[in-house]
Amino acid sequence: GVSSNYSDDYPYSWSIPPFHPSTEKYENDKTCRGKDGKLYANLVCPVDVTEMPSGTLPDIQSTEEAIRLLNVMKTNKQKFFLAVGYHKPHIPLRYPQEFLKLYPLENITLAPDPWVPEKLPSVAYNPWTDIRQRDDVKALNVSFPYGPLPDDFQRQIRQSYYAAVSYLDMQVGLLLNALDDVGLSNSTIVVFTADHGWSLGEHGEWAKYSNFDVATRVPLMFYVPGMTTSSVSQGERVFPYLDPFSHILGLVPQGRSKKVVELVSLFSTLAELAGLQVPPVCPETSFHVALCTEGASIVRYFNVSEEKVKEEKDGCDDSYRCFNEEPVAFSQYPRPADVPQWNSDKPKLKDIRIMGYSMRTIDYRYTVWVQFNPNNFSANFEDVHAGELYMVETDPNQDYNIYNNTSHGCFFKKILG
Repeated sequence: GVSSNYSDDYPYSWSIPPFHPSTEKYENDKTCRGKDGKLYANLVCPVDVTEMPSGTLPDIQSTEEAIRLLNVMKTNKQKFFLAVGYHKPHIPLRYPQEFLKLYPLENITLAPDPWVPEKLPSVAYNPWTDIRQRDDVKALNVSFPYGPLPDDFQRQIRQSYYAAVSYLDMQVGLLLNALDDVGLSNSTIVVFTADHGWSLGEHGEWAKYSNFDVATRVPLMFYVPGMTTSSVSQGERVFPYLDPFSHILGLVPQGRSKKVVELVSLFSTLAELAGLQVPPVCPETSFHVALCTEGASIVRYFNVSEEKVKEEKDGCDDSYRCFNEEPVAFSQYPRPADVPQWNSDKPKLKDIRIMGYSMRTIDYRYTVWVQFNPNNFSANFEDVHAGELYMVETDPNQDYNIYNNTSHGCFFKKILG
C-alpha cells in the first residue's frame, strides 16, 4: 500500500519479491451469499470456501506459501527471516462458515460498554465510516455519526469477529506445526503481533480509528528457544497442531507480562535475540542516519516475574523520578475537524487539522487533541481542542473521562517530553 510506496519495500527490505495471494483481489467483491441467494459485499461474511474464486481464501494461500518457503529453508540450511502477514480478522469478516459453530449466537453478548461515554470529546469519536459502506450495514440505514447499530446485528459482528480470529488461529497453528515438521523449531525465534486493535461496540464505536485501548493495543508474543521455554528433546514437537473443532482446552497464557511496551521496540528486540548489533537510538532529526531505532530492546523483560515487577513499582521511593521514568506507550490519531464527519476516520494529509496524542502507562491513558499543521507536520500544544484522562485501576474500559475535573499539568509536561 501507500506506506511502502506501493512497492512492498522490495528490494530494499526483502531478498525475494513479497508474495500476494492471488485471491486477495476478491476481498471486497460481492462474494457473501445473502438469505435471498444473491451475492453481496457484506461486513459479516461467513462463506463456503468451495464457492469462493479458485476455491480458497487469501490467508489459506499465505499459509501454504509460508510452509513452502519453510521447506526451502530446510533444504538451504541458511539463516532466514520470514514475515507472514494475514488479512483476518480485518474487515470484511470473510471466513469459512464452519467456524461459526465455535461461537453460538445465543452465547454472544454486547460489548460491556456499548454506549458513547457522556464526557467523550466529539473529536475523539470515530463514526465507523468504513463499515457503513458494506451492503449489510447500509441496509440498516443507521443514523450518522453515532448510530447505534441494532443489538442483534452487533452480536452478529462480534460472533463473526471471534470466528475470524479462530480461523486465523488455525492458520497460525498449521504454520507452527510445519516449523516442527521441517525440524526448525529449536533454532527459530517466532513473534506474533498485529498492527492495531478493533472496537467491537465498546464506547458505541466500531473499527480502529481512535485512541482507545481496544484500537491501539495488540498482541505481542515471543517464542525464543531455550529462553521463553525449556529446551525440548530431539524429535519432540514444540507446536503440535490442535484442531479447534475437536480440542476444547482452557490454556493458560505462559509468561504474560504487565510491562507497557511499544512495537517500535520489536526491531531492537529481534536484533538482540539474534545476536546482532542493536541499532543506536535515533537523534531528534534522523533523516541523515542510515540505521537507528526509536525503540529499546525488551529482552530484559523476558522471564521477569510479576512479583519482581510489583516490587519495582512499590519500592520506588522517589515519586517524581518514578513518574518520569515509568514505561510509556505513545500513539496518535488525526482528525479533520472537532466533530465527526464523513472523513473523520481516514482523513487525507491535507485535511488533517487536529492530532490526538496519547500516552499510556500501566496506570492511566492521557490524550490531548491539539491543532495540527499538515504542511509542515507540526503540532501546536498551546492550542488544545480537547483532552481525555482515564485511570486504569478504577476505569479499565476507559468509560469515564476525568480530564476536565483533574489537575493534569504533570501529564501535559510529560507528553511534551
